[in-house]
Amino acid sequence: MPVYRDEAVVLRTQKLGEADRIVTLLTKRNGRVRAVAKGVRRTGSRLGARVEPFSHVDLMLYTATVEAKRGLDTVTQAETITPYGKQIAVDYTRYTAGTAMLETAERLTAEEREPTIRLFLLLVGGLRALATGEHTPRLVLDAFILRALACSGYEPTLSGCSRCDDSSGRLWFAPPAGGLVCAQHRLPQSAAVTAESVGLLVALLSGDWAVADAADDRVQRDVSGLVAAYLQWQLEQGLRSLRLVEPA
Repeated sequence: MPVYRDEAVVLRTQKLGEADRIVTLLTKRNGRVRAVAKGVRRTGSRLGARVEPFSHVDLMLYTATVEAKRGLDTVTQAETITPYGKQIAVDYTRYTAGTAMLETAERLTAEEREPTIRLFLLLVGGLRALATGEHTPRLVLDAFILRALACSGYEPTLSGCSRCDDSSGRLWFAPPAGGLVCAQHRLPQSAAVTAESVGLLVALLSGDWAVADAADDRVQRDVSGLVAAYLQWQLEQGLRSLRLVEPA
């Protein structure tokens, strides 16, 4: 049974039998992996606390089925790198934003074992920002969603109209069109946007936190709505956890 080692963020857990859990992981080198963590629900299990959601861990796993790597791997060893859950779970706003980040990462990795190191690094950075309280949780979430979508090939067009590249007049935001649109290409689903909203979208996508942190609360709320609508369009349905996230 081939053994491998990888870093991972625990995205989700679910019960299996009387003492085990299935853990969904976003790994650094092997993409999204589902594995069994045996005995973690027993009292005194040292492994259990290390494979909880939000944990950044160093894992040893083995693959149960060699052919086409079907089935569930098994976690044989886990060492905590950073337990982000300790800081995130104690604050409702951070917790709901973090849960939405984990769900976004899982939904954007439709294929198991497809390497996506950029998404992994984004998730680790986003959880670190949430845990340390560097920025407003909703801003961290919106930045993560936009950049995760960009990593997955769904970067929104923000420099001008996505259809004709015109940026001289008034612009709207249209998820079906892939970003901003001009008056000529405006769609029924388009939402009017201000220059401040576009500026914040660009700042969140590029990681310009000086601009993002200085944005007005109203602009932050407007942008959060645009980001949620864009994510929902690309995923073809909304995130369950996003409904619980408090407005900016």
